[in-house]
Amino acid sequence: MDTALPAAPPPIPPVVASPVLPVSFTEALRFWLKLGLISFGGPAGQIAIMHAELVERRRWISEKRFLHALNYCMVLPGPEAQQLATYIGWLMHRGWGGIAAGGLFVLPSLFILIVSSWIYVAFGDVPLVSGIFFGIKPAVTALVLHAAHRIGGRALKNRWMWGIAAAAFAALFFFDVPFPAIVLAAALVGHFGSRYAPAVFALGGGHGATEKGYGPALIDDDTPTPPHARFSRRRLLLIAGTGLGLWVAAMGGLAALYGAQGALTQMGWFFTKAALLTFGGAYAVLPYVYQGAVENYQWLTGPQMIDGLALGETTPGPLIMVVAFVGYLGGWTTQVFGPDRLFLGAAVAACVVTFFTFLPSFIFIFAGGPLIEATHGNLKFTAPLSAITAAVVGVIINLALFFAYHVLWPKGFGGHFSIASALICAAALIALFRYKAGVPALLGACAIAGLLITLGLPGLR
Repeated sequence: MDTALPAAPPPIPPVVASPVLPVSFTEALRFWLKLGLISFGGPAGQIAIMHAELVERRRWISEKRFLHALNYCMVLPGPEAQQLATYIGWLMHRGWGGIAAGGLFVLPSLFILIVSSWIYVAFGDVPLVSGIFFGIKPAVTALVLHAAHRIGGRALKNRWMWGIAAAAFAALFFFDVPFPAIVLAAALVGHFGSRYAPAVFALGGGHGATEKGYGPALIDDDTPTPPHARFSRRRLLLIAGTGLGLWVAAMGGLAALYGAQGALTQMGWFFTKAALLTFGGAYAVLPYVYQGAVENYQWLTGPQMIDGLALGETTPGPLIMVVAFVGYLGGWTTQVFGPDRLFLGAAVAACVVTFFTFLPSFIFIFAGGPLIEATHGNLKFTAPLSAITAAVVGVIINLALFFAYHVLWPKGFGGHFSIASALICAAALIALFRYKAGVPALLGACAIAGLLITLGLPGLR
């Protein structure tokens, strides 16, 4: 009997990832445009898309370099996903690459929102349109509550953080304290509190590095920093001066054309401040936008603000693009170019608001990027930022209550309670918390429900 062992199979050669070829500016431009058209799902979804495309599939940048840039963007005020795209575009193709990546992340959403806002203003009273928005409003309320839960689960790690969140809620809900004052107070609490209890204010990183590799990348872990991304005091001053000069030129031009009290001038100044306060995402700054746009300037109403957030949720791009809707309605309401050119004035107002909202983000990346590239390693969140993040939770809960009030009692507490809105909101909460529903699918289902109720069972509204 033949007892010889079978021959061992030949060894399997190791899988060697193909080298990554240099990426032309035109190829990158096509990708950034595609990203701007498909970037649904809020910052988490947008960052996930960039990771899948840039780290895993295309290997334009390594995992560690991607996370290093992301941690910096998380510290900055402003939309972190848009800033991350700007950072990677700048790292690959200098300043024009950053402008293309960050700009194309925003421009498709701006154009879509201008068209959507025109439809909203022109046909908002048509039963078809009003029914869709009737269903979307409760879904937006559920989304805000879900955002508070998501951010709170990450930020409220101890009773002190819970206390900061509760204090921020009380300051806004009972005393109507301006949002900037809440941010400043929280930052001071974090700054001084860290001296006596540093462990309380230490934020754990939500984007730690992973050991999984995806092969060599164009910008790899050990790839030297390109010359344009190396720190230079002269370059820092040049970028800061250019950014400040653009802001002064734009504000000065608006003031010269329309006066310091003109609607466009006021929008430029107001949304510059809003851009510098966007810690914790768009939901965190919405109360400040509401205070200014609705209560102080009266560019739009509270219910219209909810509708604008719904439009922002259903378009690609960062959620903070809701400011374009606010600007559009502000330009329409104030008739910045006169009653005969309402659309033109509103569209220009939306563009003005978008420019002033995103200009600081580009300056932060171009000016701070070289400093970040000089230290390849995970950034740690500062104690003031951890306190601000905790305060943001209380601010978002206050926003959710504001939305719920307008949705469930559309005519105030003296009016009727909307049973249908309550049912849609409850269903949306279950879909989000229990079934992890995606935002586009959730809003689509709620829009259909609102339309069916409006056309078939109007008594439930």
